[in-house]
Amino acid sequence: MEDRMVHTYQARKELRPRNLDGISEDQVSRHWSLYEGYVKNVNLLNERIDALARKGEFGPEFAEMKRRLGFEYDGMILHEHYFSVLKAGQPPLSDATELAKQLKRFFGGFESWRKEFSAIGKMRGIGWAILYFDPEFGVLSDHWITLHEHGHPAGYIPILVMDAWEHAYMVDYGAAGRSQYVETFLRNVDWAKVEQRLKEAMRYSQMHAAV
Repeated sequence: MEDRMVHTYQARKELRPRNLDGISEDQVSRHWSLYEGYVKNVNLLNERIDALARKGEFGPEFAEMKRRLGFEYDGMILHEHYFSVLKAGQPPLSDATELAKQLKRFFGGFESWRKEFSAIGKMRGIGWAILYFDPEFGVLSDHWITLHEHGHPAGYIPILVMDAWEHAYMVDYGAAGRSQYVETFLRNVDWAKVEQRLKEAMRYSQMHAAV
């Protein structure tokens, strides 16, 4: 068989947030350890899948590992999106930003969007609340994602990702504390980073339209 490359992922330590308002270091540390577990499992699964593929063994073991890889890989990536936008001491979103303008266009304004996004994050069940950008039509929309790999709108780009699994808040707020956690999360969002993601997604959309 021809040579195959297996990429090895590393936990992105530069994304780890510190000194957040209302999210303790203990909570972040435990959550970060979970993220590191996803990274470890992605590498382990890729190695085992590659070993089976090299031998031409594409039976049940290969199939189950491929299915599991979606859960572990998306868990890794979604946590990187989540941690990367958390930063202490953030000012409110400025009305002059592109993000604020687009939220006004599609939701009627930042506060209207905030209410909807918060309501999604507070829904019962395990999952994620995600603000996406659709590069095909240039639309912003909020979605609930259950398991890491289930329910993502095809082709959409995550702009803001909030973990709504209990492990994201149980240390600080207990099993019933999601509502308080959602408000705390939004208080710590680095809106400049979200703005950057939106602009990158919009540039991608323009390039796609030009092809």
